[in-house]
Amino acid sequence: MTAAWIQNLLFLVLLIGIAVPLGPFIAKVMEGERTFLHPVLGPLERGIYRLMGISGGEDMGWKAYAWAIALFNLLGFVAVFVLQKAQGALPLNPEAMGKLPTDLSFNTAISFVTNTNWQNYGGESTMSYLTQMLGLTVQNFLSAATAMAVLVALIRGLVRRTSNGIGNAWADLTRSTLYVLLPLSAVIALLLVSQGAIQNLSAYVHTASGQVIAMGPVASQVAIKMLGTNGGGFFNANSAHPFESPNALSNLIHMLAIFAIPAALCLTFGKMVKDRRQGWAVLAAMTVIFVMALSVTTWAEAKGNPGLKPLPVDQVATLQQGGGNMEGKEVRFGTGATSLFATITTSASCGAVNGMHDSFTPLGGLVPLWLIQLGEVVFGGVGSGLYGMLLFALVGVFIGGLMVGRTPEYLGKKIEAFEMKMASIAILLPSAAILIGTATAVLSTAATASISNPGPHGFTQVLYAFSSCAQNNGSAFGGLNGNIPFYNYGLAVAMVVGRFGVIFPVLAIAGSLGRKKYTPEGLGTLPTHTPLFVAVLVGVVLLVGALTYLPALALGPIAEQLALR
Repeated sequence: MTAAWIQNLLFLVLLIGIAVPLGPFIAKVMEGERTFLHPVLGPLERGIYRLMGISGGEDMGWKAYAWAIALFNLLGFVAVFVLQKAQGALPLNPEAMGKLPTDLSFNTAISFVTNTNWQNYGGESTMSYLTQMLGLTVQNFLSAATAMAVLVALIRGLVRRTSNGIGNAWADLTRSTLYVLLPLSAVIALLLVSQGAIQNLSAYVHTASGQVIAMGPVASQVAIKMLGTNGGGFFNANSAHPFESPNALSNLIHMLAIFAIPAALCLTFGKMVKDRRQGWAVLAAMTVIFVMALSVTTWAEAKGNPGLKPLPVDQVATLQQGGGNMEGKEVRFGTGATSLFATITTSASCGAVNGMHDSFTPLGGLVPLWLIQLGEVVFGGVGSGLYGMLLFALVGVFIGGLMVGRTPEYLGKKIEAFEMKMASIAILLPSAAILIGTATAVLSTAATASISNPGPHGFTQVLYAFSSCAQNNGSAFGGLNGNIPFYNYGLAVAMVVGRFGVIFPVLAIAGSLGRKKYTPEGLGTLPTHTPLFVAVLVGVVLLVGALTYLPALALGPIAEQLALR
């Protein structure tokens, strides 16, 4: 366990080292300032604007911005859906894989457009190389760019005064993809290839014994699935597969890639609002919750499964074995790296896995599930994590304002009824999708037939599925057969509600704040850069999560944990 915590601390140190230069760089990119990449990519950016017939400097109101985001994502959905239905007649299909069923194609297209990457299929046995590259990998970039654009629009709303515009959606989408996601993905892909991840268009290898070894353009998809907090694996085993993550160093690269942009965006926020302390305060709140969750998961998995204690099973760490609960984990990673990965991927809306969460101890599995249910705001997805946390910040200052009897303010903008209504909608809609979806599933004969374990564990499988989809995480608890029409359509609805039920209220808040005047700080203003505000923010996030989901968690992982004692 000591080695696990050394690894955890090393990860946090490296993460801050990456975020400090990356955050201000992203701010410069999104504000249209010149960077070291502009001599190479600037002409391409201008060419894209000419091709689309737009001006990158033209401002949009929040409704026009929202329509642009909606249209962009609708076109992406159609493209991925059609590609899956036609893949049998298209090239780069060495295994001659046919078209996908309509319900699975619908679920997958929604999944990748919403940055969820829930997979009711095995990539290497279902998707052609062309579908993986042109459909899924492209959406990994574009869905991440969508959330970055929405975040920047919200920040502009906080910064601008008496302005009807919150930026240009097409310019924000282009810049985030061209200057941030593409260059970083190229670097990460090369690092992964250097460690043994494969990248080719070769035919699958069929051995004399009948074994089939899948090939493909793996490293390029893995790079953006991590960096864009997408999570959909080229292989069914995801990041546990040695062709995706061959060793401990590649595993570390995966984990750093997941958190790199979400952590950096906190510092981007600080730079854009011209008060770096604001960004550090939000980053501190995220880190506090993350470390708390990581501590519980690491301890629970290192301790092992209490149900095995009466049996002749050795779970003690020695020089010959890692010890702890090794079920569903790769020996090359052990309980420490798997616990860290699970906490990272569920804090972010990534969903990639290097071990099976279904095989965690009940307490160890509860933490990733609860992190998802908090709204993916503990670092969270690229862009979506920070705009989700800023919604909780608005709730926090509103509560603070009520306590001192004055209109709450955040960064000089008064937070009034409209902002609180929109924030409440954005926080409650995904929660409703989770709880209603789970309740409907456990009452459906077809849905319950897909559960592999009856009782509390089976309930957790269903609860995890709807939590993962509604909060756009995409990881699966395992053991649940989701590839039936009920789950393919039901989970797709949850993904749409969880994605756009948050994006549109966030843009409405951005538009409302942008039109307001700046209000100077007074004696009753709650400072939002202090340790006190960090504590308030952490408290609001945890309180909302506890009140919303504790009854459901009590029926699943909590009941299962108590049954082991």
